[in-house]
Amino acid sequence: MKDDSEIRVPFILKTLAEIYPNATIPLHHSSPFSLLVAVILSAQCTDERVNKVTPILFSAASDPQAMKDLPLETIENIIHSCGLFHSKARAIKGCAQIISERYGGKVPQTFGELEALPGVGHKTASVMVAQCFNGYAFPVDTHIRRLANRWGLAHSQNVMIVENNLKKLFPKEEWHDLHIRMIRFGREYCPAQSHSIDHCPICRFLSLESPPGGTASWT
Repeated sequence: MKDDSEIRVPFILKTLAEIYPNATIPLHHSSPFSLLVAVILSAQCTDERVNKVTPILFSAASDPQAMKDLPLETIENIIHSCGLFHSKARAIKGCAQIISERYGGKVPQTFGELEALPGVGHKTASVMVAQCFNGYAFPVDTHIRRLANRWGLAHSQNVMIVENNLKKLFPKEEWHDLHIRMIRFGREYCPAQSHSIDHCPICRFLSLESPPGGTASWT
């Protein structure tokens, strides 16, 4: 694979923007709190499943105060199909209580405050900063980590190292749309299993850019 980022980076940006001109997060939400809950539920669960569950959950409790007062068992019953429902229910109820009692019902906006919430790690905090608070963040999930390594943008399975590499390579004005586009591309064109270079326009281009006689390793 050609190591020249001056070729790879513009091509990746152009290709992803052409395929996905509208970069919108697939998790349905109407407020920072509803997005926070949806992201917590999305761990090891499809966006489609989350989008079926959240309307039911928010019809029972639409804000942090109401969610705080909702019995844990009720939350578990509603989100059961999302998997890991015991831990997710505790995280949702715990977040609601802290947001309601410490932040006046408003989701905090800084990384430190967000990452201190139950069930909220760096990736979830990054999603919130990027999607709700107009901050510069680059959330890295398994799809983005896989693509970054395949495309020679990173050489690590550590998400923080991958995130830092991507932030250095791409202008920060691109981070918001780029992370959404990379996730969608990873699901539709560049999956972990049964990956086909012929089906993947970016991997196909990078393969053609390999030195004569060189080979590329796709994981």
